Amino acid sequence: MEKKELKRLPVGIQTFSKIKELDCLYIDKTEYIWNMIHLSNYIFLSRPRRFGKSLLVSTLQAYFEGRKELFKGLYIDSVEKEWTEYPVLRISMASGKHMEKDQLERYIGNRLVEYEKRYGIASPAKDNNDRFTNLIRAAYEKTGKKVVVLIDEYDAPLLDVVHEDETLPVLRNVMRNFYAPLKDCDPYLQFVFLTGITKFSQLSIFSELNNLKNISMRPDYAAVCGISLEEMTSQMSDYIDGFAASKGISRDETISRLQRQYDGYHFTWPSPDIFNPYSLLNAFQDYQFTNYWFSSGTPTYLIEMLRKFDTLPTDLSSMEGNADDFDAPTEMMPTVMPLLYQSGYITIKDYDEVFDSYTLGIPNNEVRIGLTKALVPSYVMPNTLIVNNTARNIARCLAKDDIDGALGLLQKFLGTVPYCNGANTEGHYQQVLYIIFTLISDYFADVEIHTPTGRVDLVLQTRTTLYLFELKLDKSADAAMKQIDLKDYARRFALCGLPTVKAAVSFDTERRTIGDWIIMK
Repeated sequence: MEKKELKRLPVGIQTFSKIKELDCLYIDKTEYIWNMIHLSNYIFLSRPRRFGKSLLVSTLQAYFEGRKELFKGLYIDSVEKEWTEYPVLRISMASGKHMEKDQLERYIGNRLVEYEKRYGIASPAKDNNDRFTNLIRAAYEKTGKKVVVLIDEYDAPLLDVVHEDETLPVLRNVMRNFYAPLKDCDPYLQFVFLTGITKFSQLSIFSELNNLKNISMRPDYAAVCGISLEEMTSQMSDYIDGFAASKGISRDETISRLQRQYDGYHFTWPSPDIFNPYSLLNAFQDYQFTNYWFSSGTPTYLIEMLRKFDTLPTDLSSMEGNADDFDAPTEMMPTVMPLLYQSGYITIKDYDEVFDSYTLGIPNNEVRIGLTKALVPSYVMPNTLIVNNTARNIARCLAKDDIDGALGLLQKFLGTVPYCNGANTEGHYQQVLYIIFTLISDYFADVEIHTPTGRVDLVLQTRTTLYLFELKLDKSADAAMKQIDLKDYARRFALCGLPTVKAAVSFDTERRTIGDWIIMK
């Protein structure tokens, strides 16, 4: 059979016009754009990094510039009849990171220079907020049309200092002053759209621009960024077949593995399943299930904030709260939940309408393993190579159903872990085991699983077996096994479809490792 010619994948391309001119694959999001511009004149959207925000901004720019030829065959071409050309000011703050106050002021000013030349401003004002005001008015007066303002990654200069109590207020004031004209210039503005990762309540765009419509958690915009399962299986169907053929697996297995690796994002509830677009496009290009998104840069501020709030690795598997707890301003957050959610490291998993409560957790395998690896130096040991190799060798044992061999490796490994605060607690060993098991790809570990009679300390699901771990400190493994049997933990998992193995493990605080264990099938 002749191989079908596929369109080029737009990996690394965030400009709508370039995607269309190169005839790359484009997942049509223009129906969302049409709905947005008829919803409100001021819109804010929060999504994680590399989730398609810049492409969405670029698409809006092309639309408001009246470039009808680029939209041929897309949804918006079937409904738009006028195609009015507006003056567009598109400002990206994406590169405004790691800067002092004066550097940030200059960076913002440089974003305005090109537009000031275009609209005939020969002598710009001194302060950036005055320059922005004058620019909007000049564009309006010169063209006779209201102005469109598109600000991409509005919060980028603040993200890396969100944990710095002295620096954050200084830079926040710079950004507040710059955005302030958006309120006063309302008579000259046609449409304002801002994207970012987080919410900073004390910026004027939230405290003063009270008509800003936040669509981040609206169900009708759940898939405005990212790629939904339906979009993947319909608009990327040939790429799925090519991936399956390259791996020698079925189409269904390919979809299933792509879902486990890159799917699972929900920015509202109910919500379609959303894939990380950056990872998905790279996976289709390389025919590999690699951790693309996480490898592209784990922000240092995230790890710093996890430390600041004493967040345990096991805390990330399941969190509960209402929308105000996670869709909340990050500079005043009492927990790390808002930053984790808005940055894409946890996502909505369920919603209890009766109690208005959301359950959040890690979205997929890529984030689960990547985040766990990032936490290893802080929670286990600095030598990540030893940890990763230990996890890999344990996986080899478990693949042969050799749980005794796996626990033997753990026993040897724990004896090498440096002493730390809390090392003489059951919780410490629970955290270390959870990290090791989580590093194993395609395995699933969780802690404190509720049963009708109690809570299982740790559950590990492999491809073939479900392991129930009861952990004891300075007590016999026999005592741990008696608790498993007394509380009949296995009954809770009788319908899981996998054989259940009970693992009673005792830890010796003097030796700081596993003392003994008992395995029963």
